[in-house]
Amino acid sequence: MSEKRDYYEVLGVNKNASADEIKKAYRKRAMEFHPDKNPGNDAAEEKFKEANEAYEILSDADKKAAYDQYGHAGVNNNAGGGGAGGYGGFGGGGFSGGGGFEDIFGDIFSAFGGGGGFGGGGRSRARSNRGSDMKISLNLSFHEAVFGVEKKIKIKRKEECSVCHGSGAQKGSDVKTCDQCGGAGQVYVRQQTPFGTIQQVQECDKCHGEGKVIDKPCPQCHGSGVEAKERTISIKIPAGVDNGSVLPLRGQGNAGPNHGPSGDLFVYISVKEDLIFKRSGDDVHYELPITYAQAAMGDNIVVPTIDTKIKLKIPEGTQNGKVFRLKGKGIPNVNGHGRGDQFITVKVEVPRKLTREQRRILEEYAEATGMDAHPEAKRFWARIHAEEKEKGPKKES
Repeated sequence: MSEKRDYYEVLGVNKNASADEIKKAYRKRAMEFHPDKNPGNDAAEEKFKEANEAYEILSDADKKAAYDQYGHAGVNNNAGGGGAGGYGGFGGGGFSGGGGFEDIFGDIFSAFGGGGGFGGGGRSRARSNRGSDMKISLNLSFHEAVFGVEKKIKIKRKEECSVCHGSGAQKGSDVKTCDQCGGAGQVYVRQQTPFGTIQQVQECDKCHGEGKVIDKPCPQCHGSGVEAKERTISIKIPAGVDNGSVLPLRGQGNAGPNHGPSGDLFVYISVKEDLIFKRSGDDVHYELPITYAQAAMGDNIVVPTIDTKIKLKIPEGTQNGKVFRLKGKGIPNVNGHGRGDQFITVKVEVPRKLTREQRRILEEYAEATGMDAHPEAKRFWARIHAEEKEKGPKKES
């Protein structure tokens, strides 16, 4: 099977394209490659399907976010352990709402003189609506996000009615085929324009696109075929997720009416900050406090990493702000591309209070090393003396 092309490339837009630009680009390709305009052209039909699939993802903010973060793996029917359902691309269970397909295809069908479906020939069928998507927020600790975790959460979603099993009809009552559309769920409407007669496909106003009419609706679901239920589901959080990550679970959203496929569940990740480590992508940063003596004479110090402890050699004469890098000791990449690094920044602690003995020792050290003779110190005091000379002697008040 050939590798899928990038959805932005399929529509000919860049990643920062607006919703209107994406819609216009899709409209252009749908008009160009529509099967009614290219009868018997398999290549054009494939490009038409490809454009449908790309627009289905990029026209939905949640799916677009998942695609931008995880690529095709984030919007694949089998990704994320969410079960069946998927996005329902061309020929796979209907388009989800919000993308403007109805408006776009209405224009396309009008342009082609009123074809009745994707393949032309006036074919249509009763609508099998895809269920709506759901969003939840999930709070994780720093270590849960870094190493992955399995969480059990409660959600309330629409599922197939337990009484009528999705039919929407009361037990013993009839579900009749709509006599207005003949069960197709759609009707043809002819309209006279200055350019001639235009034929369009519209939803049947009697059965509202269902293709059937229920005499007595189910008292449990009131004819919708779905009811709200509370479920506990397990979510496997992959190692390396970050604050703001979106995890798509396929088919775990609301069930669709008329036995339609379920929508998706989007899990928005929020990660609590750690008290020690600061995250930057797959890297972690950590401040290591050391004493003046350790910085001057060097030392071997045991320091923490995100998963263990190691011994770090502090060389003699280490300066405040010195950064040490521990390669491969950072956070696992969420896509499995190794681990980041850990960066340790040295912070030399200067004592705020000294005992009499400590002060004596430091004074002896200063005298022995000639600290006031240090080149930087000399330049500093030279500037001070120069400024005082310019100001002249202080006047007695």
